[in-house]
Amino acid sequence: MTTLTEGQHAGGFLIWEVLRDYTRETVTIASGAGKLAPGTVLGKITTGGKYTALAPGATNGSQNAAGILWAAVDATDADVLGVAVVRGPTIVNRHEISFPEGATEAQITTATTALAALGIILR
Repeated sequence: MTTLTEGQHAGGFLIWEVLRDYTRETVTIASGAGKLAPGTVLGKITTGGKYTALAPGATNGSQNAAGILWAAVDATDADVLGVAVVRGPTIVNRHEISFPEGATEAQITTATTALAALGIILR
C-alpha cells in the first residue's frame, strides 16, 4: 500500500488579506537558504535586501521577521525569486506558518510582534 502525504499549499496559511497586489511582493530569496515551504517566516538581509528563512541568532538583519513566504522555493544553489506576504492588513493561521526549528517562545513572540508591526496578524 502506498501512503501519500499532502504538503503545504501555496498561501494555505492565509485567512484574509485586504488586497493581494498590496500585501504581496516578489522578493529574492538568497542562495543557500535551501528548500523553503509555503508559510516560512522570512527575515530580510540588511545588505542587499534579499530574504531568507528567519534566523533569530543572526546579526545580518535576517533575525528580524520581515514577511511570510507564499509558495515553496528552492534556493539551495542560487538566488531565486519568490512571493512573500510583506505587509497587511493580513490575517494568517498561526498553525500554518513555520518558525525556525529550535526557536524559543521568546524568539517566536519577537517575530510575531515584528509581523504585527507590518500588519500581518497571527490568529
